[in-house]
Amino acid sequence: MQWNNVLATRSSRMKASEIRELLKLLDQPDIISFAGGIPDPALFPTDAFRDAFTQALSGDQAGAALQYSVSEGYKPLRQWIAGEMAKIGVPCEAENILITSGSQQALDYLGKLMISPADTVLVGWPTYLGALGAFNAYEPTYDRLDPKSNRAPADFAAKAEAAGGRVKFAYLSVDFANPTGETLDRAAREAVIDLADTLDIAVVEDAAYQTLRYDGDAIPPILALEIARKGSIENCRTLYCGSFSKSLAPGLRVGWVCAATDVIGRLVLMKQAADLHSATTNQIVTNTVARAQFDSHVAKLRQVYKARRDHMLAALTREMPAGVEWTKPEGGMFVWMTLPTQIDAADLLAQSLKTERIAFVPGRAFHADGSNGNTLRLSFSCADEAAIDEGMKRLGRLIRAAS
Repeated sequence: MQWNNVLATRSSRMKASEIRELLKLLDQPDIISFAGGIPDPALFPTDAFRDAFTQALSGDQAGAALQYSVSEGYKPLRQWIAGEMAKIGVPCEAENILITSGSQQALDYLGKLMISPADTVLVGWPTYLGALGAFNAYEPTYDRLDPKSNRAPADFAAKAEAAGGRVKFAYLSVDFANPTGETLDRAAREAVIDLADTLDIAVVEDAAYQTLRYDGDAIPPILALEIARKGSIENCRTLYCGSFSKSLAPGLRVGWVCAATDVIGRLVLMKQAADLHSATTNQIVTNTVARAQFDSHVAKLRQVYKARRDHMLAALTREMPAGVEWTKPEGGMFVWMTLPTQIDAADLLAQSLKTERIAFVPGRAFHADGSNGNTLRLSFSCADEAAIDEGMKRLGRLIRAAS
């Protein structure tokens, strides 16, 4: 069978995730890995989940937990999420929430919903490579989004028209973004709303790390700022994508989209066609654990991850040679490093796996045009102090040798 004869043209745009491939290195015990942007499994609320699964599969509830369910998602969980959204300035109802199989599924649905071939998506430079992977199947072009620039909205529209389509939405993570760890200030968030209103496009706000703030004051999400302007979520163009993967556990694959009911209804139709609904048992269990200990568990995560971030920043200051720069995130899981221009991070990783045995993610994959090869992403979420000290020492040695 010559599969190329039957594959859709968009299949050529599907590429293996560099991060998913690098996760395989975690099975090699001599590798010190700063590659996977994953939570520390030692911090999972295992006992709470074990009890919640037992409860879900006991008595009268067991039948419901193992049965088909509605595509919108388990209503008590949607109600709890709506309450949490209200706390961050997004008053809404359960009807404004769709449960997805992780926020990654939400990104895929939104790409399918809005992108026609040759349409333009506005993204950061760099941006989350999982978003690029989700959108690529729908054959978009990309344009650079920098909310702090003075670029005229008409320029975005003209460039999109020249590419054969129109601008459909802006995608961004405003808090402790993957991969840079950076946070957009309030003025930049307001500027995104202004741009979207002028271009008449949607805004996809990826809030996977929103709860993991260690320093500074919380800034309202873009959706909250838009509601403050327009009075109701029903008048807003922002779609907020949330997830329990970084706050509770990623293996259950429970995320959500919060948006106006009109677009939620359209996404429900996609959910019905794709997988009917997210796993019922997992939603019930997530609801139980979230209601019992979400705030206390997230507080624990903040304490642990903050200490690891601080330790990594101190080690970088101590070990990195001149000419290397890095971000200083207020939260999240990542530090973004910029190397001297002559160093390619992919080549550096290949050398590292032969000699220093440390893993990181080269930065080229996070750029829609494959540029900026002299960048890389480090994750501190799963590394203890000893691993950070030794790893940064090895990385500094590796960079000096490549300079």
